[in-house]
Amino acid sequence: MTERPFTTTDAGIPAPSDEFSLSVGPNGPLLLQDHYVIQKMAQFNRERVPERVVHAKGGGAYGVLRITEDVSQYTKASLFQKGKETDLFLRFSSVAGELGSPDTQRDPRGFAIKFYTEEGNYDLVGNNTPIFFIRDPSKFSDFIHSQKRRADTNLRDHNMQWDFWTLSPESAHQVTFLMTDRGTPKSWRHMHGFGSHTFLWYNAAGEKFWVKYHFKTDQGIENFTDAEAGAVIAQDADHHIRDLHTAIRNGDHPSWTVNVQIMPFAAAADYRFNPFDLTKVWPHADYPEITIGRLTLDRNPENYFAEVEQAAFEPANLVPGIGASPDKMLQGRLFSYPDTHRYRIGANYLQLPVNRPKAPVRSYNKDGAMRYSNPGDPVYAPNTAGGPAADPAFFAGESYQVAGEIIRSAYQRHAEDDDFVQPRALWENVLSDTDREHLVSNIVGHASAPEVTADMKKRVVEYWTNVHKDLGQGVANGLGVAWR
Repeated sequence: MTERPFTTTDAGIPAPSDEFSLSVGPNGPLLLQDHYVIQKMAQFNRERVPERVVHAKGGGAYGVLRITEDVSQYTKASLFQKGKETDLFLRFSSVAGELGSPDTQRDPRGFAIKFYTEEGNYDLVGNNTPIFFIRDPSKFSDFIHSQKRRADTNLRDHNMQWDFWTLSPESAHQVTFLMTDRGTPKSWRHMHGFGSHTFLWYNAAGEKFWVKYHFKTDQGIENFTDAEAGAVIAQDADHHIRDLHTAIRNGDHPSWTVNVQIMPFAAAADYRFNPFDLTKVWPHADYPEITIGRLTLDRNPENYFAEVEQAAFEPANLVPGIGASPDKMLQGRLFSYPDTHRYRIGANYLQLPVNRPKAPVRSYNKDGAMRYSNPGDPVYAPNTAGGPAADPAFFAGESYQVAGEIIRSAYQRHAEDDDFVQPRALWENVLSDTDREHLVSNIVGHASAPEVTADMKKRVVEYWTNVHKDLGQGVANGLGVAWR
């Protein structure tokens, strides 16, 4: 076997890891001193001008969140108090496709919400699936590269996609979702949305809880088959954008029931798998969903570029009562999202109308390209000139103790945990016979692309056999691969 060269940073220094970010213990938060993962994300964020490097094509609308239940025992965040109504902007998108890509292509869909709260903007950036392909941000740019275009031919390559997936078994849960008919939703109105990550909630007394967000479509789940999605591509590449705009224009305002799962703070420590792992869901038998309100979209943008293309969402926008969890992917996104906005839109992107908070802005940031509102004197802190001062009391309850050796590591495994348990449960307990049949045929169709090699097809069969032997056998039969 030929010896492979080692990976380096862009400065030619040997890279410490291609897969694992530096964290406090295997399950703890990431460290800013991990210059390599920051370099990877910063470089990745600057690969495209001017479209988004991911979630490039999408559409959106304005609406309102109405809270109908009392959850003050879990969070003091003002937008989640009973009776509260909060204006919002929601952007839907495709993950891997470019600006000109067809809407009904098989792909996860982004579900990003900007809440204009009285305490500042709260951004919740998720997808139409509750999980993701990877659990460490160090692999994110590599994952997206495998789903985009080759450097030599500039063509999408299914062999490249399966190469990454089969070498990354943690992807199995999300790829199972993707290859069902939920990978080709009929419209954005007919799909669920999820915050996906685990977040921290804390109440006025400082008590802490872990939370997951679920937005359940009130229109009902409707999907295209693979053949139907392909037919729509030929008829209308902008089907999802047109559907949402037309529905709202006609007064058919789509809505989603807002549910949360709540886990007591202390329960995370000895739960039967890592509750911060983005490739896992919390079983509803352990933590059932609690309905807290409804989200409704009722107004179309007036200028697509100004309001949809320049909408900028960042998971770091967390208002009092809400905090981050040790989810490594969330930790990476706290840096990555605002960094890419500063590059793609400009340093003062938060002064654009769609991004501008409705709460007063009292910041010491100044100048830079396209800034039209400067703070005035004083322009520094601390000062004795009467300028604003931070008040840590707003975030009392956000902190918690972490400890551990500084290492690069996968999440620590629990005895009952592996990467195939939950996709296997999806196959066995959730999908109908028709769903299973479509899952097999969708996988076979995708892995039958001419660029997928015979060796890769064997790896594809092994990947799905690890999920379930019947699924693996069905894929083997469809691909014509002799299998044990």
